[in-house]
Amino acid sequence: MSAAGAASVAAPTATPKVAVLLAAYNGMAWLKQQVHSILTQQGVQVALFISVDACTDGTRDWAQALSQRQSAVTLLPDAGRLGSAGANFFHLLCQVECAGFDAVAFADQDDIWLPDKLQRAWQAIASGQCAVYSSNVLAFWDDGRRQLIDKAQPQKAMDYFFEAAGPGCTYVLGATAMAQLQPWVRAHAHTGALREVALHDWLVYAYCRAQGLPWYIDPVPSMHYRQHASNQVGVNTGWSAYRKRWALLRSRWFRRQVLAIARLVAPQQEARLAQRWFLIRNFYQLRRRRRDAWLLLGLLLLGVY
Repeated sequence: MSAAGAASVAAPTATPKVAVLLAAYNGMAWLKQQVHSILTQQGVQVALFISVDACTDGTRDWAQALSQRQSAVTLLPDAGRLGSAGANFFHLLCQVECAGFDAVAFADQDDIWLPDKLQRAWQAIASGQCAVYSSNVLAFWDDGRRQLIDKAQPQKAMDYFFEAAGPGCTYVLGATAMAQLQPWVRAHAHTGALREVALHDWLVYAYCRAQGLPWYIDPVPSMHYRQHASNQVGVNTGWSAYRKRWALLRSRWFRRQVLAIARLVAPQQEARLAQRWFLIRNFYQLRRRRRDAWLLLGLLLLGVY
């Protein structure tokens, strides 16, 4: 059994066991604070699995030393250059044996979790309210700014083809959801199909929704969501963010991602989602936020999307 698998077969306990999958890359500026907030979570038993993409700032050495000091921490073997956060999370999902856990959470390297983040998620899952949990976040900047990022609008019939449930670092999947998701990710990783999808959190939300797994987006923030120049995906505010999104729209990147995700999670829907008039007729079911749905309709009518 691999080191990643060995850590997941602890004796049964009344305290829920949660595997936290953390993807790291050049994260030494933030990792210590983030890892501390994970290992001190209230009301749960945490096992932290870290996958470090090839980097240059000593992140791997630090994680290796931590895993030697802390039995709750496992560092995955060096996999070479993965190239993106999404690829790193797919690698974690393939390598960590999650069957022995009550829940599995995703973690970025640079945030700060509130002490009851996992406990609150587990209560929602254990009560039967949902199979998968995510939440709003409080974005923060080094200059002291704070902003609530609200993703908890009512879910729509097809929103999962067009957006994630919010930041993937808030996702917590119960054992039922993981028992379906992990074999599916492993099967598609072998075919190379996952490489077509840039954002793991968008794909995980789409897969779970397409499978009919109940998903709850908690309006109560569960973490402080750090914003800095190295964010691969961050808060979409400011002119630079809008320019980047506009460039992606004009290049048809969003359209290609929608179709790639549909091809993976609901191939019977791909042809319809490629039809402009189908999207126009159903625009209100494509985004959770009313403003975003109307904006998408405008882009469709203008032929930009």
